[in-house]
Amino acid sequence: MTNPPPPGNWSDPTWSAPPSSPTPDPTLVAGQPVPPQPGPVEAYAPTNPYAPVNPYAPVDPYAGAQPPATQPMAEYAPPGYAPAGYPQQYPGYGYPQPPKTNGLAIAAFVLAMIGFTSCITAPIGAILGHVAQKQIRISGEGGAGMAKAAIIIGWILTGFLVLVLAIYAAAIIYAIATSNDSGSY
Repeated sequence: MTNPPPPGNWSDPTWSAPPSSPTPDPTLVAGQPVPPQPGPVEAYAPTNPYAPVNPYAPVDPYAGAQPPATQPMAEYAPPGYAPAGYPQQYPGYGYPQPPKTNGLAIAAFVLAMIGFTSCITAPIGAILGHVAQKQIRISGEGGAGMAKAAIIIGWILTGFLVLVLAIYAAAIIYAIATSNDSGSY
């Protein structure tokens, strides 16, 4: 790599002129005359060493890197990757596919959430959540969070349903006990 030309009129002994591009030989072009080329062209223009540099500009670390033409491309594949022109060994990059979600966990969660309006489906959702948790432990499927949420929501709503029914029953019993049996006919 050569240094840029020195600024001003002083000379730098370490600076060398950039190579000039050769003019093509007219005999190499098949039957076509080559237009005359202007004098030697510099391979690059001198750059300003004080010009601002963009640190976020993309850099191609492989610019100009080509394997020799005598070697096949398959020998240049990095370890763990398929050679060029062959299908990939793995179905994609990044994270592995998430496990399939257990259907019973989904049903348990839906029934527990419907329990907010009906209260009858909440205990069914909680019981199905327990069954789904057991299936998930055995099969390794996904949906453990939904099953746990169904159990928690289902049993809380079932507790509220039992509490409301107990208060309602106590109110009926109290109303019957305090009612006046002496009726006038």
